[in-house]
Amino acid sequence: MPLGLLASLVVLTAAAWALTLYQTFSMDMPMGIAVRGGMEGMEGMAGMAMAGIAADGWSLAGAAAFLAVWTVMMAAMMLPAAAPMIVMFSAAQARREQHVAIPTWMFVAGYMLVWAAAGLLVYVLVQFGSEFATSLDPPQRSKWAPLALGVTLGVAELYQFTTLKHICIGHCRSPLAFVAQHWRDGRVGALEMGLRHGLYCFGCCWALFAVLVAAGRHERRLDAAVDAGRLRRKAAAA
Repeated sequence: MPLGLLASLVVLTAAAWALTLYQTFSMDMPMGIAVRGGMEGMEGMAGMAMAGIAADGWSLAGAAAFLAVWTVMMAAMMLPAAAPMIVMFSAAQARREQHVAIPTWMFVAGYMLVWAAAGLLVYVLVQFGSEFATSLDPPQRSKWAPLALGVTLGVAELYQFTTLKHICIGHCRSPLAFVAQHWRDGRVGALEMGLRHGLYCFGCCWALFAVLVAAGRHERRLDAAVDAGRLRRKAAAA
């Protein structure tokens, strides 16, 4: 099962990255705040997208599209980081019973549900931010955009030193300790464990993604920086 599981994770991650890159190069779907109803006053607006989902306003179809793109992006970026935990869960499950595949993928589903829920929160915040940006005059937008980005960067940096961040890192640091401390039997238990691990992972990484969203567009270079920072912290914690 571990080899098959690893192969499945590699294929799933590769497919998610392929879709993410396709979206990045081929589609106009930035993740950040947009000004609706025109381009006037967009000069010098660091961090605000000029088109995309936010510019379309509130809609069920827009929310569904945003969540689909967001969840695929999270699968591409977060499944490699979660792979040691997933493999550890699978190995522990195999020692308890013969049925391994379904509980393991229930664990993965719970983990990804957390990131999908985060995407819904991001969609709501981006829409409110777009409404606020649209209500401002062009000179005000030029002043508030870099200020909002600076505040986001400051909050993200300060969060790295909080007790909550260190608690989340402590739970994510050792897959073996997490499995021993939070084990639940059955498929529902696997889903619960995936949700719990996803919450701890979200607690470790949300600040990085907040910076990504606040920067306005889903930039490939910013994605690379986010991935590099996340992997450096995991290596340091190991």
